[in-house]
Amino acid sequence: MNTTLLPRRHLLLSAVAGAAALAGLSGCASPQPTDYAQERPLLELDQYFNGRVRAHGIFQKRGGAVARRFTVVMDCHWQGNEGVLDEAFTYSDGSTDRRIWRLTKHADGRYTGRADDVVGEAQGQTAGNAFRWNYTLRLPVDGSTYEVQLDDWMFLIDAQVLLNRATMSKWGVQLGELTLSFTKE
Repeated sequence: MNTTLLPRRHLLLSAVAGAAALAGLSGCASPQPTDYAQERPLLELDQYFNGRVRAHGIFQKRGGAVARRFTVVMDCHWQGNEGVLDEAFTYSDGSTDRRIWRLTKHADGRYTGRADDVVGEAQGQTAGNAFRWNYTLRLPVDGSTYEVQLDDWMFLIDAQVLLNRATMSKWGVQLGELTLSFTKE
């Protein structure tokens, strides 16, 4: 074996491995709203979430089992750049819940929002037919309350239908996924 070539081979293998790792990392980069900027129909939250909207959804645990089914009736209205989304949840076990979002529309497709069970301010961005919404939710479970993060994506399919998929996590560990189909009345 020619030992003078060993360092050169080692450098070459290291360079190839490094390039492969960078390519792998760039392939794993999460999508951004701007990736959907050319998609149509154009999603304008203040237009879609104005009036009555109904949704049907499920929550799936990390392993995929459906843990909860629910419906939502939303009464929404806007005055200028300020919107209120009043959500009434009914779960398959008969329990109910309510969340009232107070949203602000900013320039360049950005939105911020607050609700009583949301920690701080939610941040969102629209582009094309997509909306990405990130926030921390206070989630009551068996007498305790946990703060969980939601990474929420919505995609406008047509004038009536909006699909929503959100991942719920705590300390970077995915707890489950929410899937909803919204229908504008």
